[in-house]
Amino acid sequence: MSTASMADAVPGGLGDFLRSRRERLSPEAVGLASGGRRRTPGLRREEVAELADIGVDWYVRLEQGRAVSPSAATVDSLARALRLGPAEHAHLRTLAGQSGRRGFARETVPDAIRRLVAGLGQPAYVTGRRWDVLAWNAAAADTFTDFARLADPDRNVLVYLLTDPDARRLFGPAWPDEARRVVGQFRAAHDIWAGDPAFLGLAERLRRGSAEFAAWWEEHDIRTGGEAGQKVLHHPRRGLLRFEYATFQANDDPALRLTVYTPVDGPAATPE
Repeated sequence: MSTASMADAVPGGLGDFLRSRRERLSPEAVGLASGGRRRTPGLRREEVAELADIGVDWYVRLEQGRAVSPSAATVDSLARALRLGPAEHAHLRTLAGQSGRRGFARETVPDAIRRLVAGLGQPAYVTGRRWDVLAWNAAAADTFTDFARLADPDRNVLVYLLTDPDARRLFGPAWPDEARRVVGQFRAAHDIWAGDPAFLGLAERLRRGSAEFAAWWEEHDIRTGGEAGQKVLHHPRRGLLRFEYATFQANDDPALRLTVYTPVDGPAATPE
């Protein structure tokens, strides 16, 4: 995709996000009279514009993804009008600032990082912006799945977690929470790369392959964090495994994330 076409596509993420947040708000939640039965859920566009103290036509253009660049003050006003939380507010700022981005290209892992991952005794892997698994070690292959046997398009955390029955069994009762958390994180990245074929294609594949993803995707939930915590896995050969995990960004390319799992001694307990 050319730079020009990406610039045109990016506001679609902004418009979709604004619309999703407008539709989830009731008039009563923002101090407005409902005015009787409504054809569509949530606030009307003119109501959002009034609450944000901006022109209706300007807001309509934003939501339709037309070529407009909202100021920081306008973004903050919209966040207040739509009752956004801190993570959603930050996401809105990011979406409003996207322009002229080149099309997505799969990241390359430096040899030094590959050697580091291979030399670790505990499970470790490197992912990119799209959650593609770009490098992994033997412990990760034994704990999760043998990524080496998968085709490149299948080496993806989302594809594995949402479409592989073995992943459901591995995460056990925690699978819905884990899957939903990752979908929310992917939604945030997807919106920033709105219109890019690589992200659109992955979302469509997940929608076809997972009924849960299709339902969660429509909720437009945005998640941040998840860089550290605990996981309990139900391994088919090794039994119940408990790990602490942490994620690190590479200095040379912040798009690369190294995730390391450290075994925790003692009885496994389902993390919160």
